[in-house]
Amino acid sequence: MVRKLGLLSSLYLAQGLPYGFFTQALPAMLRQQGVSLEGIGLTSLLALPWGLKFLWAPAVDRLGWPRIGRRRSWILPLQGAAILALALLSGVDPEGGLGIVLAGVFVINLIAATQDIATDGLAVTILSHGERGLGNGIQVAGYRLGMILGGGALLIVYDRLGWSRIFLAMAAILLLTTLPIARYREPPPADDEAPPTSLGREIIGEFFGRPGMLRWLGVLVAFKAGEHLATGMLRPFLIDRGLDLEAIGWLTGTAGFVAGLVGAIAGGALVGPLGRYRALVIFGLMQAAAVAAYALVATGPLSIELLYGVCVAEHFVGGMVTVTLFTLMMDACRPGMAGTEYTIQASVYVLASGVVSALSGYVAAGLGYVWHFGLAGIACLLMMAPLVLHMAAERDGRSAVMPWAPARRGGGGDA
Repeated sequence: MVRKLGLLSSLYLAQGLPYGFFTQALPAMLRQQGVSLEGIGLTSLLALPWGLKFLWAPAVDRLGWPRIGRRRSWILPLQGAAILALALLSGVDPEGGLGIVLAGVFVINLIAATQDIATDGLAVTILSHGERGLGNGIQVAGYRLGMILGGGALLIVYDRLGWSRIFLAMAAILLLTTLPIARYREPPPADDEAPPTSLGREIIGEFFGRPGMLRWLGVLVAFKAGEHLATGMLRPFLIDRGLDLEAIGWLTGTAGFVAGLVGAIAGGALVGPLGRYRALVIFGLMQAAAVAAYALVATGPLSIELLYGVCVAEHFVGGMVTVTLFTLMMDACRPGMAGTEYTIQASVYVLASGVVSALSGYVAAGLGYVWHFGLAGIACLLMMAPLVLHMAAERDGRSAVMPWAPARRGGGGDA
């Protein structure tokens, strides 16, 4: 178990590092350069490959070099491509070549999204049902550690190191995270984990056709929309309130993401004792309160103490919610198609988050920050309605999303 968690932590850290820089540091840098809130919000569309990756997920699930490992034969070359792309971006002037930088962001997102298909498939395959709560906690913690490095630590030292050295540092860290998967020997698939024989429409159609699946996907669309509505404009808000890049790095990229890391581990530990659905309801209510608290921060003079408290609380409960959702997403995957089916769910989640983030700039510009954050908190609360409907369908036998649901209705399993 320890070796599994170490391997997965390194892989998800590798994904979180550049993603943290592009989603946490870049918006603050763009706002500092005078880019509009609407423009900053629209840059979230550069993460579109994360939302569309389900289109090529069946190919990643089916194809691979057995001698190297079905998942490993994808992860290793893609990791190398990400390192190369970061190294090339180190030579670009971000002010004179902003278009090239944004194109590079898109390419790295495409590489990382494809690698994530194989990584998620590997995680679902090697983690047993009982290991998934803790396993997802460690995975999310590893991802958030990468975001701390990319979105916080590198932002703090950005003025001292400069653009070129920052990107070379990210490339070097990615190289180090490649060592565990390079040393890993992927076991051959079990009989019920054979890769799918079809490449696309049939697999995706079967997935969407399962009873209750559209209702479950509605949960993923809705559940974190309020959070992304708020956080999409958090860094521009901080810039407009006078914080510099280093202060934002300490706040969101370090204090916030350390809290998210701890929250992910805590959530992973609590998913088992509380039960998956009960944990999601409790953590979701906590998240609504934490997101709405940003409206208090935006009211009147900026209080650094209140800002730190709200940011830490929001990231902590956000980590708990993410772990619980990801655990349920793993549960919804059938053997042999884990990469594809997990990827479809993740794509729905990312597309919904991306659309909300893209619109967040227009909401904040139209309503002002106080009403924007207040609306986000209300949205978090209202978005729990699809979860209640899904739970009722699982309880009444009208859904076949989670394999353990029938056992639970018979008296066992997760609550």
